[in-house]
Amino acid sequence: MKVLAINGSPHENGSTNAALSIMKQELIKEEIDVNVFHIGTAPIRGCIGCRSCADTKKCIYNDDKVNEAINLLSDIDGLIIASPVHFSGISGGMKCFLDRLFFAAGGRVLEYKAAASFVVLRRSGGSAALDQLNHYLMYSKMVLASSHYWNILHGTNAQEIYKDEEGVQIIKQAARNLAWLMKSIENSKIDYPQTDERVRTNFIR
Repeated sequence: MKVLAINGSPHENGSTNAALSIMKQELIKEEIDVNVFHIGTAPIRGCIGCRSCADTKKCIYNDDKVNEAINLLSDIDGLIIASPVHFSGISGGMKCFLDRLFFAAGGRVLEYKAAASFVVLRRSGGSAALDQLNHYLMYSKMVLASSHYWNILHGTNAQEIYKDEEGVQIIKQAARNLAWLMKSIENSKIDYPQTDERVRTNFIR
């Protein structure tokens, strides 16, 4: 089984990556392969709502890492999205990245796959940022793996997060729950729920 773990931090080897490494080790114990995908520091375009992806299943812009990530989605069983907290939200690059990734491919290739999210921060704003990440997963009918508390770790650098013993325990449990959920979905003999054609209601007519 395979997991794609998206690192939304501009620092490839910072605290977000350290937390992903903790989750990765737990998943490896469950014999699950983990590919950590760093969005990078190059500029990432925001979604312009052109809807070209409705036909091509890819983003019209091909000058950053979004389409590279989209190409990996069909071959995974689970997804982790992680970000540092910037002004009580996810990083700007991660916002642009996820807007385009999920609008182009989320609802088509990710539905009913297992997912988890977490954020890393110095002090506050974690709940708002975590909620922001979860919106993408819920939009795509993914099945969320929770833990026993919010998936939030504290620390200003990769070394400090290990001092947040509760936070480390929380994401370890989230990783185990993600592994269990992936295996449960794979071994389930129950068909996916019926999906009706989407109804879109505009509030201004």
